[in-house]
Amino acid sequence: MTFEALDQAHRRKWAAVLAATMRLTRDFDAAEDAVQEAFESALVVWQRDGVPPNPGGWLTTTAKRKALDRMRRADLLARKLPLLVVPEEPGEVIPDQRLRLIFMCCHPALSLNARVALTLRLVCGLPTSEIAHVFLVPQATMAARLTTAKKKIRAAGIPFQVPDDLTSRLPAVLAVVYLVYTAGSVDRAVELASLLASLLPLPEVLGLLALVRLSEARAAARFVDGKPVPLAAQDRSLWDHEAIASALPLVEKALRGGGPYAVQAAIAALHATAATYEDTDWPQILALYDELVAVYPSATAALGRAVALAEIHGPAAGLAEADRLSVDLSQYYLLPAARAEFLRALGRVDEAASADLEAAALAPTAAEAAFFDSRARA
Repeated sequence: MTFEALDQAHRRKWAAVLAATMRLTRDFDAAEDAVQEAFESALVVWQRDGVPPNPGGWLTTTAKRKALDRMRRADLLARKLPLLVVPEEPGEVIPDQRLRLIFMCCHPALSLNARVALTLRLVCGLPTSEIAHVFLVPQATMAARLTTAKKKIRAAGIPFQVPDDLTSRLPAVLAVVYLVYTAGSVDRAVELASLLASLLPLPEVLGLLALVRLSEARAAARFVDGKPVPLAAQDRSLWDHEAIASALPLVEKALRGGGPYAVQAAIAALHATAATYEDTDWPQILALYDELVAVYPSATAALGRAVALAEIHGPAAGLAEADRLSVDLSQYYLLPAARAEFLRALGRVDEAASADLEAAALAPTAAEAAFFDSRARA
């Protein structure tokens, strides 16, 4: 019970506790260390005394106390006294501290990658190893990027305040929520996207919300007995069709803006509304991928286009496109997984098995690794 409560508190309260502690310390590292210590204390105290009625309040109080202890030990209390009580800004624009912290982290002085990585670390509490996997870079590289971003914040004296023009930081904020989604924390991404949509109901925000909701609506069919199930083999009766229907109006509103999240939501909607895999409107999906790579030229979008291309023009066309992406996606497990499908369809089973083993070696979870390994040996 204690571990479950602590895990839930970490997922739901990490950012709020960190934001409150940062208002006291005005320092990323000091606040993060104090919050980490608070969660470590909770593991001991909650097991001994039981989970408190207000876990978030307990963690916030403990984190602030530990931050003050650190400041006293460093003989900085006198200098920090004016900051011990930080009043809320009048007419606070962002009511949820998680979104407030995201906007704070997404300062334009930082590169987009730095903003995203820093927010994933501080807002979502993701470990450096998971963030490195999201960015497809080694853990040491990501650790260096996070350190550099924090140093730049301190050196430049970047203020942590809500910007007057929220839309100026919106692309970075959307990127953060989307990466939380692609990292596998779909429920957390849905929550953040919903909060953001209530704050700024712009087309791209609605597109992102529709995308993650459509993904969540199909989640129940993605795994059976812990094993991943390809889209073509999924039991579509397990999909939440009511949730899918409720997300479709969001897609329509989002497409008025024509941004990358709106286009991805439209692709997801076509998959979600097809009665069977064979009924999928692949020509329309390919047209949307063409539009997506035009407005958002990413290698992962190009890989999705390769799959759609193979469905229309055959596996050889898909394989040629996938091979063209081999350098950009050398550490992305879905590239060899897609290549394996194309090679198997072409009858090149030995090469397909090798590609599946490569996908297994790169897979982010043990279940997916086991799936590709078993497919290679079948």
